[in-house]
Amino acid sequence: MNGGHDLGGKQGLGPIKPEPEAQEPVFHEEWERRVFALTMAAGMLGRWNIDQSRHARERQHPADYLNNSYYENWLAGVEKLLAETGLLDADENNHDLRIPNPADADKILASGGPTTMDSHKPPAFTIGDSVRLKKIHTAAHTRAPSYAQGSIGAVVTHHGCHVFPDSNAQGNHLGEHLYSVRFSAQELWGRDAENFDVLIDLWEPYLQALDET
Repeated sequence: MNGGHDLGGKQGLGPIKPEPEAQEPVFHEEWERRVFALTMAAGMLGRWNIDQSRHARERQHPADYLNNSYYENWLAGVEKLLAETGLLDADENNHDLRIPNPADADKILASGGPTTMDSHKPPAFTIGDSVRLKKIHTAAHTRAPSYAQGSIGAVVTHHGCHVFPDSNAQGNHLGEHLYSVRFSAQELWGRDAENFDVLIDLWEPYLQALDET
């Protein structure tokens, strides 16, 4: 969805002032550490996946998303998921919950989960192909950034088949081919933009061959 979270490439929001990574603390306040732990622990119950978690944060009112800090948005998302899955008021005896012990939790956090999947269909695009990023109007989850939608780029890498986040956010674990696509700054922001390229990883359903547009 093109909500308050979709800020990449947008103009008029002022300069970014990042803290040097070597100087920035992992957590600025103790409550942030607790929200991170709560989100990780709740996610390990196995009732939602990472894309459903992202979409839960995105489904806030845009003003709330923009007014919240990073971990306030995490908290809003996990509260929504806990309520929607019935876990907030659940009788633990009525739920078959997967609760990892500390050793299992360490293993899960260290290894993560694979995103690669087998595919029975060949990729639609090859390196060098010119493609257009479709305009995607949806209230559902998508990883196609709105600032690049409608723009033309060139495929530079085929990453294989990976979990498609749009369907995964709806609970459907499906795979689609994933590509890196190069866009010129002028294509994205007009002819007065500086001379550089932007690489964006995009799944096949987001893309059109130019002869299809």
